[in-house]
Amino acid sequence: MVRDPPRARGNELSGEGQPASGPAPLIVTAELPQALQSRADQLRKAHFPPERNFLSAHVTLLHALPPSVEDEVCDALAEEARAAPAPARLEGLMNLGRGTALRLSSPAMLALRERLADRFHGLLTPQDMHAPRLHVTIQNKVSPFAAKALQAELSGQIEPRDFAFAGLALHRYRGGPWEFAKRWSFRG
Repeated sequence: MVRDPPRARGNELSGEGQPASGPAPLIVTAELPQALQSRADQLRKAHFPPERNFLSAHVTLLHALPPSVEDEVCDALAEEARAAPAPARLEGLMNLGRGTALRLSSPAMLALRERLADRFHGLLTPQDMHAPRLHVTIQNKVSPFAAKALQAELSGQIEPRDFAFAGLALHRYRGGPWEFAKRWSFRG
């Protein structure tokens, strides 16, 4: 099947930088287990600039698929969710330069993400053309000094531990807040 290249995110917005009322780019995320989700949300609420904090803590796998393939994305995520939960590890903190994240590792989730990227090849934005560094952003768009200070403060509080991703989710990008579309729990 031949597909048209994805439209730039700006084409999805009205002239005022507000989301268009119609179709919106699709975002695919990996779902954290409830205990880790709760802790990440607490950290994000405490340390993310409140005027920019529109979202719950999340692990982004794909940032902007075209809305025209939503049905196919749903089919792909449903297929992937038939598997056992993807094992993962919270490794510690990640320095984002102007922010801080929880650093995650999961060869199984990266393999799943690669299968999705292969399936939607030709539709990926430049940001989605390379494998991500799995993480949960808890602070962003602050000074490097503030980011390093938070990393020093939290360094003894973030204990490495194993976990399993709970599922996958699909969202629509609405210019800041995301619109939840659907969630698939791993079944295997």
